[in-house]
Amino acid sequence: MGIEIEKKFTVKEIPFDLEQYSYYEIEQGYLNVHPAIRVRRQDDIYYMTYKGTPKGLENASENGENIGQTEYNMPLDKESYEHLAQKADGNVIRKRRYLIPLNDDAFDEEYLGKNPELKNSLEKNEIFIELDVFKAPFEGRILAEVEFPSEEAARNYKAASWFYQDVTGDRKYSNSQMSLEEVN
Repeated sequence: MGIEIEKKFTVKEIPFDLEQYSYYEIEQGYLNVHPAIRVRRQDDIYYMTYKGTPKGLENASENGENIGQTEYNMPLDKESYEHLAQKADGNVIRKRRYLIPLNDDAFDEEYLGKNPELKNSLEKNEIFIELDVFKAPFEGRILAEVEFPSEEAARNYKAASWFYQDVTGDRKYSNSQMSLEEVN
């Protein structure tokens, strides 16, 4: 079991051609929302994920105190995924996730000088922007996420200029909440 530390943003505009970047086709359904238990197909990889906030910190992310949550993935085969996906509640989320290099001005040089592991991760392109472009029934919705090795790195991150609003911790932007939305 690991801790996922990420920040999420709405997007003002996409200032480049997305087709130059690699991507995954993702489909996921939720068996439960709080905690989130989902089944996901990412291209031809299938798994079930448990995501939850550590005990005692349930309200911390909304207060800006904690942006990490427990995450555990369990591999599934295609048949198991399809069986469980049929049991999903609400909307099935479908999206294309582009993997975009992190913005060059993400961290100032002084901070990187004090954090050589982070600098090394950046040089190896291990930290990037995951840009989710949603398909029906959420066509037109675009969200960007960045996962970090630590909460300190997340707090020191300078958002890309093409991001609009930091919606980290705002449940209405979570995929699990989207699965519950009424759509026309």
